[in-house]
Amino acid sequence: MLDFVRRAAADPRIVASLPLDPEGRTWLPLDGPGGSEAWLIGWPPGSGTGWHDHADSIGAFTTATGTLKEYSLAARLPTDGWKTLELTDGIDRSRVLTAGRGRTFGRHHVHEVLNESATEHAVSVHAYFPPLPRIRRYSRNGSVLRLEQVERPEDWQ
Repeated sequence: MLDFVRRAAADPRIVASLPLDPEGRTWLPLDGPGGSEAWLIGWPPGSGTGWHDHADSIGAFTTATGTLKEYSLAARLPTDGWKTLELTDGIDRSRVLTAGRGRTFGRHHVHEVLNESATEHAVSVHAYFPPLPRIRRYSRNGSVLRLEQVERPEDWQ
């Protein structure tokens, strides 16, 4: 999947096909490889995802234009049956993903992705396998992570 998102992010025709909105994120579905779900996503300045995971899907994403910052947790969290967790020290990670840089992630990877630029849009390509069964959204206050909402495909299509 990482090869796919890198190739798509490097294709100027694909990137140019995305309408950019100064007020909110935009997205277009792409034909992902091998039954995966893929998206081209536009990030206006200051936008982000909030803390979330992709449940049982593995994934990859690459920045096509601009710069994205990913904050993540270097810990495997319980998959179900909890609402609030106290996080331990030292599990926070961050990485800057400039144009052409990408990464993969495994199941239940909790992260948030942000365009921290005050002036420039970013565009990225994402792929997930199996196609997203759900997204769990979290709030974070210091070391406390709280499950806030579970979204299913019908909620975002």
